[in-house]
Amino acid sequence: MTAGQDADKVPVIALTGHLGAGKTSLLNHLLRAPGARLGVVVNDFGELNVDAALVTGQIDEAAAISGGCLCCLPDSGGLDDALERLAHPRLRLDAILVEASGAADPVALTRLIRFSGAERIRPGGVVEVIDAVEHFRTVDTWPEPPRRHVAATLIVIGKTDLLAHDEREDRIERIRQRVRARNQQAQVVVARAGLVDPALVFDAATDQEPDDELPLARLVREEGERHEGHEHARARSVALPGPVAPGALTDLLEDPPDGAYRLKGRVRVHGPKAERGYLVNVVGRMIHVAALPVPPNQGELVAIGMHLDPDTAQRRLQDVADADADRPDPAGLRRLRRYRRLSD
Repeated sequence: MTAGQDADKVPVIALTGHLGAGKTSLLNHLLRAPGARLGVVVNDFGELNVDAALVTGQIDEAAAISGGCLCCLPDSGGLDDALERLAHPRLRLDAILVEASGAADPVALTRLIRFSGAERIRPGGVVEVIDAVEHFRTVDTWPEPPRRHVAATLIVIGKTDLLAHDEREDRIERIRQRVRARNQQAQVVVARAGLVDPALVFDAATDQEPDDELPLARLVREEGERHEGHEHARARSVALPGPVAPGALTDLLEDPPDGAYRLKGRVRVHGPKAERGYLVNVVGRMIHVAALPVPPNQGELVAIGMHLDPDTAQRRLQDVADADADRPDPAGLRRLRRYRRLSD
């Protein structure tokens, strides 16, 4: 695989949650993101869990998986084939969404994606949807919080608008505590009807819909926008006109700013013989570093999160920009290259 192909890997985001938790509402909301080119993998176990109009109008290619829930598929089975098909460069997808069945194990699904034989993909996060109304009717008697929370990078608590006003905050906090007991790193957001800012989950190539390319999707989206609204994710960025210190960059990747769910950027660093370019992506605890075929003339770093502390994030990004990149840093370069190897 060439450096260019490596940098063009398509992120794969798993949408998980119990039956009826609200995964399809979240999926359909994400599909309305203007300008996003998305592939979707769904089960053909029961009804197709995507609005027919959206499948027809917006999803560039829908791959239905046979054989029940995704976690039961062999590593080399249908999921790999679907991901390989959807990640083909001709589709120019921004992301692939995998909607798991309610019976699927997020931990097993994460492994299937992480160790997939599809070459043009990379893990893009695991979004676990929790039904705030039903959650404690099914898990409150368990001695331990659900193991499934271990795999999540983002927890979306939905249906809170159906709770009585005087119990809403207490219920949200109890769910948050159970998640934290299993997974201290997962970000937790509250979203009515799956209305999560798509920018928190993936990058769209453009914020404008191509003319006449997806007309039906546009009509469905415009109809949805009359009834929907979501809280926007916060973002901070810094321009990188010159090389960065690999150690300072790796420190940031390993310890992102408080409240940052995603961290992304294009950077260049001094190598032993020449400057090298890298594309970096962090989702939750997952770090992906890819080699760029040509170092960028102008790099950048961006932090995104619903609970991002803007001032702290800006300072942390600026610290990387200001670090002495001309000073030899072989240890930092080894650390960065290690993440590059692990990302293959």
